[in-house]
Amino acid sequence: MDPYSIIVKPHLTEKSINAIDKNNELTFTVLRTAEKSDIKSAFEDLYAVKVQRVNTQITSKGEKIAYIKLAPEHSAEDIAVKMGVF
Repeated sequence: MDPYSIIVKPHLTEKSINAIDKNNELTFTVLRTAEKSDIKSAFEDLYAVKVQRVNTQITSKGEKIAYIKLAPEHSAEDIAVKMGVF
């Protein structure tokens, strides 16, 4: 499956911005039918980083949110800067 179809867009809230610095974690809106392993491999392909874990949540609006924690050797802040979040 195409990584661009799995990872839809960054999910930016105050909580997700704080998680970038504190937890080395990025938050994205993803395809509703995507599994954690699909999200992990798609993110690793797109950004060439190692993912430690993926947690997902379905919001009350019906969107699926993925919390992607990066391995300690990679910086979530660097990826956020490349995406234009900051």
